[in-house]
Amino acid sequence: MLIHVRHPEVYNHLGVIPPRGFLLHGPPGCGKTLLAQAIAGELELPMLKVAATEMVSGVSGESEQKLRELFEQAVSNAPCVLFIDEIDAITPKREVASKDMERRIVAQLLTCMDDLNNVAATAQVLVIGATNRPDSLDPALRRAGRFDREICLGIPDEAAREKILKTLCRKLKLPESFEFRHLAHMTPGYVGADLMALCREAAMCTVNRILIKSEEHKRKCMPGGGNTAEESMEIGTADELQRLLDLLKQEDPLPEEQLQKLYIEMNDFIVALSSVQPSAKREGFVTIPDVTWADIGALEDVREELTMAILAPVRNPEQFKALGLTTPAGVLLAGPPGCGKTLLAKAVANESGLNFISVKGPDLKRSGASVRVVNQLLTEMDGLENRQQVFIMAATNRPDIIDPAILRPGRLDKTLYVGLPPPEDRLAILKTITKDGTRPPLDADVNLEDIAFSQHCDCYTGADLSALVREASICALRQEMAQQNSKSKTGEIKICHKHFEEAFRKVKSSVSKKVRKVHLRRTVLFWKGSFLYTCDEWE
Repeated sequence: MLIHVRHPEVYNHLGVIPPRGFLLHGPPGCGKTLLAQAIAGELELPMLKVAATEMVSGVSGESEQKLRELFEQAVSNAPCVLFIDEIDAITPKREVASKDMERRIVAQLLTCMDDLNNVAATAQVLVIGATNRPDSLDPALRRAGRFDREICLGIPDEAAREKILKTLCRKLKLPESFEFRHLAHMTPGYVGADLMALCREAAMCTVNRILIKSEEHKRKCMPGGGNTAEESMEIGTADELQRLLDLLKQEDPLPEEQLQKLYIEMNDFIVALSSVQPSAKREGFVTIPDVTWADIGALEDVREELTMAILAPVRNPEQFKALGLTTPAGVLLAGPPGCGKTLLAKAVANESGLNFISVKGPDLKRSGASVRVVNQLLTEMDGLENRQQVFIMAATNRPDIIDPAILRPGRLDKTLYVGLPPPEDRLAILKTITKDGTRPPLDADVNLEDIAFSQHCDCYTGADLSALVREASICALRQEMAQQNSKSKTGEIKICHKHFEEAFRKVKSSVSKKVRKVHLRRTVLFWKGSFLYTCDEWE
């Protein structure tokens, strides 16, 4: 794209009109403006940088005049680079433009771009446009002869983030053994601007850790500086502002031995991660769940399958690449409601450190649009083959009515059944919910094993067991409140066996035996090729 700027004789010899411009698009902060500046700086070319909003004027015809003068200035300073930032602000689609002025500006820009092809002296002008909304541009602007080349600067992957961090930290005081790869692994979804903000925040954490905390430590080490915890908290709250002001008013340079301690450590970056939010998360739909494997009782087989399907490719990409293994494009979790399908998806995202985007099926569907939604979903899932570290997890309790095209290899090609927990798994779930009987505190007469193997818990899901413990806790609280009203307090509230008996009368299984048979039948129909029994024999 830059050959004609330095060597216009090449295209003149071939008799071909050189490319005039290209469009840089990508999310905010990914480096579009920086890349345009690097192009001009590397070749030592003059750069005309203008924000698109500077072209807009309230006087009729003045906006078009500014555009003409801008291109005339670019021609007079050739060879040069003309960079228009946020170009979508002045080039909306003309059929949806709300004002006639917007249509005129688009038409004028198209004319100026075409004029570059008609004047031989302008062969050394390169026009670069930048936007994070390429679909909002007028289609005529993106045809051949105008912005006919488009370069997408997406969100950097882990390897790219490692290179960006090394570039940003070239002048920073870091330990020699700083693990850039580990930090890059901990920053999924971060663009270049986010990583720059992370470095700045980590430096502030270092200043706070070395300069401010050291002053407080000196004060505590002085004779008579020892105080109780309550006194220290009061003094710290009262003196914190004064200590900061004293440091700011100190005009003499800090001593060299104090500056030598200033190193930005990995812990400073970890602390800064909590305060620097990546651009993707600011949209409001990307999160990292707080659910871990410790919050899930039982389901060992399903957890192992998910670990090999998602966690292993993330944690050991080199081994997967060496064996020629391809990661599953998607995983389908099927089973009755309340058995932990959504919980498993959140735990996998948390354990892998991946960002989690939760979408509910009804959110995508409208009246009469289900067929189009399915077709679009199939198309998007096929496109995931070229995207790295994007995993799809789907959950359903009706696997029998899913379109078969969704389940072919390359889409949701791995199906895991999350069924009703057996008694052993119910015991593990109860221990997880109650933190081994510590929260809520259980009385000595409560035996979780007896509860798990009880007939009352037959067909109980994980959600039912959680509701059972919650109802038993409410029963204990109600009893304690009644005793307080009668002025006979018993001390610490504990859940007794009678509270669970009362909870069993209120909490019923959400999956009845009839519904359980229906789910088994659907499962057999779904996997009929893998079973040797018919539905009647299975029942």
